[in-house]
Amino acid sequence: MPIYAYRCDACGHTKDVLQKLSDAPLTTCPACGAEAFSKQLTAAGFQLKGSGWYATDFKGGTTPAKAEEKAKADAPATAAAPAAPACGAGACPACE
Repeated sequence: MPIYAYRCDACGHTKDVLQKLSDAPLTTCPACGAEAFSKQLTAAGFQLKGSGWYATDFKGGTTPAKAEEKAKADAPATAAAPAAPACGAGACPACE
């Protein structure tokens, strides 16, 4: 069920109301009783609830191709590092 924002034109009272789509709009202000209570135009907001939805879903704009590239960049290099010289080859300070 959506949440609608209402405002009274007479007294300025505001209230968020949880209503079904099929419910008639409210017209009577709960604060002053005037028939000047009307829906406000607001941005849509919703939350995905239940198993399978995570707070991080749909954030960051990472596409599968970008995620694959990032995984490759973060993986350790598989190329062999140059071998260290053996002791006594003059490169080891302990052998000199």
